[in-house]
Amino acid sequence: MKRIGVLTSGGDGPGLNPCIRAVTRTAVSHGLEVLGIKRGYTGLIDNDVMPLDARTVGGILSRGGTILGTARSAEFRTPQGQREALRNLNRNSLDGLVVIGGNGSLTGASVLYEQGFPVVGVPATIDNDVGGTDIAIGVDTALNTILDAIDKIKDTASSHQRAFLIEVMGRDSGYLALMGGVAGGAELILVPEVETPLETVAQILVNAYIRGKAHCIVVIAEGYKPGTRAVVAYLEEHKEELGFEVRVTVLGHVQRGGAPSAFDRLLATRLGAAAVMELKEGRAGNVVGLVGNEIKITPLAEVLAKPKYFDMSLYELSKLMEK
Repeated sequence: MKRIGVLTSGGDGPGLNPCIRAVTRTAVSHGLEVLGIKRGYTGLIDNDVMPLDARTVGGILSRGGTILGTARSAEFRTPQGQREALRNLNRNSLDGLVVIGGNGSLTGASVLYEQGFPVVGVPATIDNDVGGTDIAIGVDTALNTILDAIDKIKDTASSHQRAFLIEVMGRDSGYLALMGGVAGGAELILVPEVETPLETVAQILVNAYIRGKAHCIVVIAEGYKPGTRAVVAYLEEHKEELGFEVRVTVLGHVQRGGAPSAFDRLLATRLGAAAVMELKEGRAGNVVGLVGNEIKITPLAEVLAKPKYFDMSLYELSKLMEK
């Protein structure tokens, strides 16, 4: 093996740059050349590449986002797009590829591997819904961003005796809402995995007011049905019964940005280095993850067949903490 490629695909998040850095410097230290592929699978199809070396990745450890850029590629889902991707991998004389991303990105990696190209995946998604790892790159930083926002909003909520609805990311997964809500002491957490009637939401606010609380914090995953707007509309209809005035904060893409935490930098460095060593040792078709405090290697097919499910036991714990 003489040359490997690396790409970041799908949604961005803190820790991608430290992972790119680890992949590059580990490869270079073992005598391998590294080619960065820009804009994920879109860049692979377009042959949009750049050489990486130890100096190229200098100074990116603390930077959010990804120096390679990222995108979601509908074209790569087609046989024609996959053919172009494979063609460009071979045209650039690549002997292996490290794919950094979530379930969609790893599905793409699996496609390339099934067609005979050596690929190793690194889980990176703030939703933390990838199997084969306890925690994905970017999760810790995103959670700390959410927690910082909850703490600050709680200050102003208490000052004005208000209820705040805080919407966080999680279209299909309530992980960030659950973890952020528990750590932030929310009175209610709304997630797509658990059906919570609007009447219940209103009653939680009423109960908090009656108990004499100075605020009421509700953390909502964006994928919760019927959605944040429906909650706001319902509470507005019943505002005379609530006691609290209600305000809404949508955190949005602030959760994806910012300098990665110490944990994410270390995790990204360990997983990026492990991915390179898998390729160097001739092993491919796997995902490198962190289980316990050890690096674990799991086949791509197994990771994709067994997505990480919502932790109902922690959700039940959150209900106890809401009292």
